[in-house]
Amino acid sequence: MAGSLIPGYEQTLGLGFEHLGPGGVQPVVLTSSELTDGEAFKAPEGWASYREPVWANLAVNAQELLKQGPVLLVPPWEQKLMSGRKREAQGSTLAEMLRICRPARPDSLMAVLLPATAFVSEAPWAVDCRVALAEHWDTLIVAFGEGVVVGAHSSFVVAAVFLRARAVTRPPLKIFRMSQQDDQATIAKDFERLLNRGGGRVSHGYVARAVPAPHESLAFDLYDPTLLDRRDELASFGSVRRLGDLYDSLPRVHMAEDSRWIRSDQDSETVRLIGGRDIGRDGMITAPSDDTYWAEVPEKYLLAPGDLVVGAVSRTSDLYGFRAAQVTAENLPIAANHTTIALRPRQDLEPQQVRLALMFLRTKLARALVGAAGAHVSVRQLQALTIPQPDEALTKALDDLTSVKQQLRNWEAEADTVLESVFLEKTAALARSRVIRSGRTLRLRVEAASQIDDLGYTVRTRFPYPVAYRWRETEAHLSEGDSQAAYGAVLDAAEILLCYTAQLALALVWSAGIELGAVAAIKEKFAGGRSGSGFGDWVAVLQEVATSRKLRKLPAEHPLNEIRSLLSDNDAVNACKRLNDRRNDQAHLRRVDSIDLPHAIKEAFADFETLVDNARFLADWPLLEIADVRWDSLVRTSRVQYRELMGDHPVVPIKAMTLPSNDLEPGSLYLRDPNHGLHLLRPFLIGQDCRKCRTWSTFHVDRVPKGQVLLKSLEHGHVFKDPATDTAFVMRVVGLL
Repeated sequence: MAGSLIPGYEQTLGLGFEHLGPGGVQPVVLTSSELTDGEAFKAPEGWASYREPVWANLAVNAQELLKQGPVLLVPPWEQKLMSGRKREAQGSTLAEMLRICRPARPDSLMAVLLPATAFVSEAPWAVDCRVALAEHWDTLIVAFGEGVVVGAHSSFVVAAVFLRARAVTRPPLKIFRMSQQDDQATIAKDFERLLNRGGGRVSHGYVARAVPAPHESLAFDLYDPTLLDRRDELASFGSVRRLGDLYDSLPRVHMAEDSRWIRSDQDSETVRLIGGRDIGRDGMITAPSDDTYWAEVPEKYLLAPGDLVVGAVSRTSDLYGFRAAQVTAENLPIAANHTTIALRPRQDLEPQQVRLALMFLRTKLARALVGAAGAHVSVRQLQALTIPQPDEALTKALDDLTSVKQQLRNWEAEADTVLESVFLEKTAALARSRVIRSGRTLRLRVEAASQIDDLGYTVRTRFPYPVAYRWRETEAHLSEGDSQAAYGAVLDAAEILLCYTAQLALALVWSAGIELGAVAAIKEKFAGGRSGSGFGDWVAVLQEVATSRKLRKLPAEHPLNEIRSLLSDNDAVNACKRLNDRRNDQAHLRRVDSIDLPHAIKEAFADFETLVDNARFLADWPLLEIADVRWDSLVRTSRVQYRELMGDHPVVPIKAMTLPSNDLEPGSLYLRDPNHGLHLLRPFLIGQDCRKCRTWSTFHVDRVPKGQVLLKSLEHGHVFKDPATDTAFVMRVVGLL
């Protein structure tokens, strides 16, 4: 190597030797200038340096110097060594030199400074270098430096590997990365922290959880524990597969080696050649231009609809993932050049699988997990990439989003048609009438859609009836100006939101066969018969659901996982605590002064909104009352009539559905999750006409004095004795009595 290192990277190397070597002993820098036009590596100030005229003798000299102390070996390398036709031959020579460079003593310490390519590339010569070192040495530290060579390009990356004589037990591997733009003092402190750690991560480095095999790449991203955790989390999408399990690679046209096929102009015998630059960030293959190449290629090079093309070259500083697109019939005929990777599906894949794979490939995470050497990614690396596969719930969500996207495009096209028709009618009067009439319909669509962003509109129209009703009542009191009534309505609505969600949780937990500690407190109250359950009980249930380890084992699509999110963040927990304190103050006559009421209402409603916003999942969980079930024994299906109690009014039309089961109860309430699974809510929630106001309402058990079950309405707070005679028995079945 010719030239010198920036001070920050020199300091990093010095700290490495200071930590690993004998105290106070400076390393000797061993290098050669044979292949660098007489120029040699300039050692850090204060370090002894030895220059060997013949670089093939470096290994012998290194062994001699290692008898005296640590050595920094800097083999000569420049563009001549690392590029061009002689690259493989020169790389093999380097590997052989490293193979015969052996420790002089059991505690020998040596660092080798080379281009990072030698330690991360899959090229045969680079693999040989890593395997050669592993024969006699253990790798302790890999320190990458980008732009740290004075006079070299800022994107050029080097790596120093610290080696100690091979031991019976392999030591942990520490990997660090810095650039010329990093603050020197910060980098030095961070590197010192890493040197003193036995595991975990610092800002610029980490301790690898497992030591890679000698032939494997040492790319920084491959073993980063943060990235590995994110890779493991991909299974939460449904499942994971290797890209190579789904796609086979296709041959590509090399622009230099296959130049005999390439043409600058299109004719009847040629097909378009596409490269990485022809793949847009939006996942579309760009239209041909004056710079497009054409080629006469064998049939095996031709791409087909459904094939994927992925850019194989990108800048190391790129903030995005891979450029990736799916080939369509409109793109044909085309073939891929060597700056792309072409893949063909091994089997028929669902559109959702392809869509999610393409979305993931375009992320920075995908590029990091590949662990590519520099700007290039190989076919093998890309096919080894783990990609997420959607489960049923995610598949439906992707389908819904695709439908929404298409619907919006249709509306846009309809609006364009109306605008373009202004002067196409026979008379101005007809044109005016058509624009006004059609414009009104489009405007109403957009206005209705835009209201979904309004939390109040969403709650009033899409939340379950008990919550939606209480929200509407709260808004009405807030608008009337009666501060006491408004304040009470906010606290009531917050309690009903938590009560309703807690009742769902209790029903789902019981059906899943999981016990909650919070149920014991509720059971004790019912057994006493004097006091009913309240705000604190619902909070206790939801907090236990949010933190319970037992629930972590449930499938990702189980609705309890959504309920866990209600009180999963500090904002919601704190809002819940403040509302609970206000509720207790109201109950114990510690009422807010009339002067302070407006501010108290504002704060309480803001906390209530925080909880409602966290409970948006309720909009996807219809509350159903089963009206009638008719089983057809011949076709083995049930014709089910039901009311969907969503929105702020209980009067809704009867709907129908067909199910392959006959275990639904007419008159009972059910929760329907996004996967269309039905969950019985009895006896936690009961729907019937209120005996006091004669309005259909939802009820939960309030008290059980002397074995008599008293129900309480979520909508109106009315309490009366349950007319059903078996409710107490059913409560014992589910563990509430």
